[in-house]
Parts: sequence; structure tokens; C-alpha cells
Amino acid sequence: MEKLILYGNGSVAEVLHYQFSRDTDYRIVAFTVDRDLIREESFHGLPLVPWDEIAARYPPADHRMMIAVGYVQVNRLRAERYREAKEMGYRLVSYVSPKASIWDGFILGENCRINENARIQPFARIGDDVFIGGDSLIGHHSVIKDHCYLSASVKIAGHVTVEPYSYIGINATIRNKVVIARACVIGAGAVILGDTVEKGVYMSQPADLLPIGSNQLSPG
Repeated sequence: MEKLILYGNGSVAEVLHYQFSRDTDYRIVAFTVDRDLIREESFHGLPLVPWDEIAARYPPADHRMMIAVGYVQVNRLRAERYREAKEMGYRLVSYVSPKASIWDGFILGENCRINENARIQPFARIGDDVFIGGDSLIGHHSVIKDHCYLSASVKIAGHVTVEPYSYIGINATIRNKVVIARACVIGAGAVILGDTVEKGVYMSQPADLLPIGSNQLSPG
């Protein structure tokens, strides 16, 4: 069993600890975060080591790593730690749920996470450091570039390009042949029918609160 270190001490790291422990042959031996984020010396019963000490205490030659954080700073924190880990000499690993559906010949990048029931159709390509939520669809010939985060149930049609550092919220839908520009934020439930602008923020309309109570609704 290869030894694995997770960067993170939040909910994403907690879930990935569960997933790696349940679904893979990796043995998680420690967590690491920036020194100023450490409040306790352990996380899930394992050592929580300052980032500036990790290479000395857990040498890259003997350990693998995953940067287990979400879309903080529009994915930039994860991207920065990803680059730093590689500069230290760590090999970054990925997690793919055994319940995900992936086409034959698919090549997965480093530090990627593909959750349960995600579907990646033929000839789609995924870059490095990409997180894809459960029940999402990546259509044929689409390209998700480095350092992106797709929440659960995102639907991306065919021939779509998602440029680096983009975030796509839960239940968002992207029409075919659309380009999502670099560092965009696509909100939950948004429907994107055309190309976006760099660093654009696209939000769907929230539901209206009606001037009646639920007890006033007619049955049926």
C-alpha cells in the first residue's frame, strides 16, 4: 500500500479521507496545512503537520500527496499548493469513484477527483487539479482545463471548453460548443447558452417567496 498525505483539514479533506480509505489501496498517514491553520496536532486520528515541515517529516520519495481543498479563492489556493507540492518532489494522485462512468482510453490528470455517478463521455479531456462532483456529465469532445471545480450534477454538453480556474455550481447547465472563459464563476442552477467573459460571474434567478403560507396551498 502506497502512503498518502492529504493537504487539508476541512470537509473536503474529511470526505477524501473516507473515499481513499474505502475505495483505494492508498494508506493515508498524515494531513498537512499551513502552520497558521493548525489548531490541533491531529485530524481524524492522524498527525496534522505544518506545510513547511511536511517534506522533512514525510519525504516525497516515500509518500504521495493530494491537495484536498475545494474552490477557495476561485481554486487558486489548491493550484498554489499543487505547484508547491510538485516543486518539493511529491507525486500527486487522483481519486476516481468506482461508481463513476469513464470512457475507455480516458487519461486522468494529477490531483483530480471524480465523484460517484459522474459520467465522462468519449473523447472528453480533463486537465490537472480538476474536481468533478457526483452525478455530473462531461459531454463528448469537451475539455475541462487545469484547476477547475465542478459541483454536483453539473451538465456540460458536447464540444464545450472550460478554461482554467473556473467554478461551476450545482445543477448548472452548459450548452454545446460554449467556451467558459478563465476564472469564471457559474452559480447554482445557471443555464449558460453562449460564451462567457474572463472572470465573469453568472448567477441564476433565485426562487421567489410567495405572499402565502404552505398551509394555504390546495392539496393535490
